[in-house]
Amino acid sequence: MTSTPVTRFLTGITTTGTPHLGNYVGAVRPAVQSSLRPDVKSYYFLADYHSLIKCDDPVRIQRSTLEIAATWLASGLDPERVTFYRQSDIPEIPELTWMLTCVTGKGLLNRAHAYKASVDKNTESGQEPDDGVTAGLFMYPVLMAADILMFKANKVPVGRDQIQHIEMARDMASSFNHLYGKDLLVLPEAEVDEQVALLPGLDGRKMSKSYDNTIPLFVPQAEMKKRILSIVTDSRAPGEPKETEGSALFQIYQAFATPEETTAFAQAFADGIAWGEAKQVLFERIDREIAPMRERYAELIANPAEVERILLAGAEKARAEAAPYTRELRAAVGLRSLAAMQDATAASADKAADKASAPPVFKQYREKDGRFYFKMTAANGDLLLQSKGYDNPREAAAAIAALKTQGPGALEAMRPQLEDHPQSMLETIRNALDVLLTLQE
Repeated sequence: MTSTPVTRFLTGITTTGTPHLGNYVGAVRPAVQSSLRPDVKSYYFLADYHSLIKCDDPVRIQRSTLEIAATWLASGLDPERVTFYRQSDIPEIPELTWMLTCVTGKGLLNRAHAYKASVDKNTESGQEPDDGVTAGLFMYPVLMAADILMFKANKVPVGRDQIQHIEMARDMASSFNHLYGKDLLVLPEAEVDEQVALLPGLDGRKMSKSYDNTIPLFVPQAEMKKRILSIVTDSRAPGEPKETEGSALFQIYQAFATPEETTAFAQAFADGIAWGEAKQVLFERIDREIAPMRERYAELIANPAEVERILLAGAEKARAEAAPYTRELRAAVGLRSLAAMQDATAASADKAADKASAPPVFKQYREKDGRFYFKMTAANGDLLLQSKGYDNPREAAAAIAALKTQGPGALEAMRPQLEDHPQSMLETIRNALDVLLTLQE
């Protein structure tokens, strides 16, 4: 019986605000659904280090951490089934951030959307390009890459505006692997779900805290109804057909409803449903899904110590993977115990001696010019000797035979037919031919 291949998914939410319907539909709900798949290993984290870039209010960050954690849990996330942790509880993440910083070109970070937007804004207003730009904002993509690479994520669910961050994480991982080992870091892929809804806010623009047009997810029923009733609509009277296209009210309903319910609501629009009645239908449909979670959310908010316990248990689970992996990465870059240096040096010397005692390899071949060549390589593949072209294969074969039987003594006689080699290489070539003669005796 073959086991199902497991794909690692990783998702984080920055702890700077109160979760709203847009967060729930676009990130929380699909992530919880994904975590139930048997072929997925899920990692969910509270990105509180990232929040320091955007928010300088410690109380707001702490409160947001509680609210977002409670939202995940109330929405059905099972901490026993997934790895659910707070970013700042994993010290290996900032350590990997520094390692990545040391292999990441400044030019790559110059192209990051958030940094470029700040520079463009300053330039347009006549200020210095980097005015008000912190190193945190500039280095944000490196921290995000460390989040992803630390847990060997294969897929990272993102919106199209976030794809660049995944591409940058791949670039950093490739640079690191090129320097220290091809399989050390896993290159992630962006997972863009075109079906995930991007909810409009109260004013029709994208629901966002920056626009102050959100509908908080777990406000009391009366407050949620008040918010929904304030959604901007046009002036069409009851009985007049209404367009679903471009209607914020209809789009929000569609994100919560079944296909059958959506079809019925569209028909009600065509039949001229009154806006007040349509908003009541929307409120009831949202509340049907959110109300069962609201009670659990309230319990968690009232008991932050329980949320802390869950997060610390998640951190312990996450560090069980992160700590040994970081030790592997530290060793790869040279941050190693000096106590082991003598053994490592002896092992390297033994390995070098083994290579030195291995016989060289000859290869004869024909090039496009029609002439025949041969080369001699060391056991590790390094080129030692390269011939010039011979008119026929027998001459090349005879030269190889002379080197094999006469060793270094054949070198001087055939110097005109050999490519020039640095003087420092000649001793290596002679030693290799001596090894060959010794093995043949």
